[in-house]
Amino acid sequence: MAGNDPTSGAAQGRADPQSGQDPAQSRAAPVARFLDPSGQALKPLPDFAGDRAALVAMYTAMVTTRAFDAKAIALQRTGRLGTYASSLGQEAVAVGTACAMRAEDVFLPSFREHGAQLVRGVTLDELFLYWGGDERGNDYQGPRRDFPVCIPVASQFPHAAGVALAMVQKGEAGVAVAVGGDGATSKGDFYEAMNLVGAWRLPAVFVINNNQWAISVRRRDQTAAQTLAQKAVAAGIPGVQVDGNDVIAVRDAVGHALARARAGGGGALIECQSYRLGDHTTADDARRYRDDEEVRPHWKEDPVARLRTHLTEAQGWTKDEEEALLHDARAEVEAAAERYIATGPAPARAMFESLFADMPEDLKAQAKDAGHG
Repeated sequence: MAGNDPTSGAAQGRADPQSGQDPAQSRAAPVARFLDPSGQALKPLPDFAGDRAALVAMYTAMVTTRAFDAKAIALQRTGRLGTYASSLGQEAVAVGTACAMRAEDVFLPSFREHGAQLVRGVTLDELFLYWGGDERGNDYQGPRRDFPVCIPVASQFPHAAGVALAMVQKGEAGVAVAVGGDGATSKGDFYEAMNLVGAWRLPAVFVINNNQWAISVRRRDQTAAQTLAQKAVAAGIPGVQVDGNDVIAVRDAVGHALARARAGGGGALIECQSYRLGDHTTADDARRYRDDEEVRPHWKEDPVARLRTHLTEAQGWTKDEEEALLHDARAEVEAAAERYIATGPAPARAMFESLFADMPEDLKAQAKDAGHG
């Protein structure tokens, strides 16, 4: 029957008979940004962006993240690291999000938020250990309550809703912040979690790194929604779009959402528009589904270069400062990589540790054989 055809006009959305406009398009809001791709301010900047030290701190985090990224890929290519997800060109989403957060907040990352983890206090050594397959890399010595990297797509969002509910029940002032990709918004986990956040007015902020690709599936092929931000409408929470290559815009949007959540206003959804310049992971070959001609224009939107230009022109960032930062970041990453390579494997008993407060009887004998206690 025609009415049940998923490719029919009914399924795709028909124009409004009065206006001739697709109802989804009428809900689209402008993308928030402060810096254009050339680093020029488009409007007055938020207060924090007038602080040179704050901008340098964000820039340092993005530069360090990119240095870590390059080293991680090199280690994987030489068989010394596991499958790795690059954040190349997406550093502003992670760094801007983390810089807006407070220590009492809880961060629930996907697998591309290395920059946010570094800002939150996760060390380079821990990141290398994790991506090398060592669970000791998830035992953060800094942000003890932050969650480990979430590899299953979108399952971090229900976790975040649960964390937010626990905060409410305990009378805590923190906010749960979960980050995922555009593909995560096509999963049931995401919708269910967002519904809970809206229905129970939970202090949770969901940040979407819309890098336009869910592995090899284009954003336009996975949802008919004109924007991902407008998916918040059904949950009854605010949804905004920001330029994900503008770290100032990301930090500003996340900061406003966090302030609203702290004040009891409930959650929010923030769509950060970026672009995945590299492969999905080191196990992927993006050239099989897109060509270099498609990717090349997006290099002009590079968030690191954008902030560097703004720092240079607005805050007097010098060539000497730039060279010193690059040297220090690379040296820091190289030193951490050497320590990671020199780290011996965890003992066999490690598989039994940190699982149970009271180990079940049937595992005690196995743990003893493995040298546990």
